[in-house]
Amino acid sequence: MRVWAVANQKGGVGKTTSVVTLAGLLGDMGKSVLVVDLDPHGSLTSYFRYDPDQIGGSVYDLFKSSALLDEGLATQLLLDTSHRNIRLIGASTAMATLERQATAQEGMGLVVSKALATLWDDFDYVILDSPPVLGVLMVNAMAACERLIVPVQTEYLAIKGLERMLRTLLLVNKSRKRPLPFSILPTFYDRRTQASVQSLRLIRTSFPDQVTNAVVPVDTKFRNASSSGIVPSAVDSGSRGVRAYSMLLKSLLSQEVETSAGVTS
Repeated sequence: MRVWAVANQKGGVGKTTSVVTLAGLLGDMGKSVLVVDLDPHGSLTSYFRYDPDQIGGSVYDLFKSSALLDEGLATQLLLDTSHRNIRLIGASTAMATLERQATAQEGMGLVVSKALATLWDDFDYVILDSPPVLGVLMVNAMAACERLIVPVQTEYLAIKGLERMLRTLLLVNKSRKRPLPFSILPTFYDRRTQASVQSLRLIRTSFPDQVTNAVVPVDTKFRNASSSGIVPSAVDSGSRGVRAYSMLLKSLLSQEVETSAGVTS
């Protein structure tokens, strides 16, 4: 099982779209995929037509008792989605209270890691959708994942948010045995606007080794997919947006092969 996280400390940069599209492409390849909504706002949960205000079991339950994790709680929280190869562990609005609880409990930063360990043989890939706030849920995502994907909107303010996210990554890496590999994904690119073109140029100049070749354009097909609760590749597998994520996925899978070869050698 491979675990990826999608995170940025700025909202509205395409995190949930990235999770859903990558999961859909992996699912189309026949891979079994788990998507986990770690954002109390529940955008990923709502995408697949579950209500974060009324959902029966959610990520919140994982934090209630570490003993329940060993009893297969994570399996009980799995939900079906519109794609036969994608399952969901959803978010509930109660997750917003976890920050207050985190100061009173030890080991809160590894809850998601422990939960995923109980599902290790059940999925090929797990993709975590993180909240746009540095806190216990984002820390869980970064502790559990093997690769971080950082979507950044091609506009000046989003680039400032990217800088904050990378400072957070530096702090997280101090507590990891190995630095967390990450990829910066430019999103909402509109080549017709000078602001978007200049922002993309700045991202590539500032982070030449981390920014992906894939650039996700503005694409109304994402909105169409969201309104139907289905993955974008099911709406139009040849759309500009899906093609960009296909390029990203190809790069991510290639990096995995290289990493595995390096570990083996």
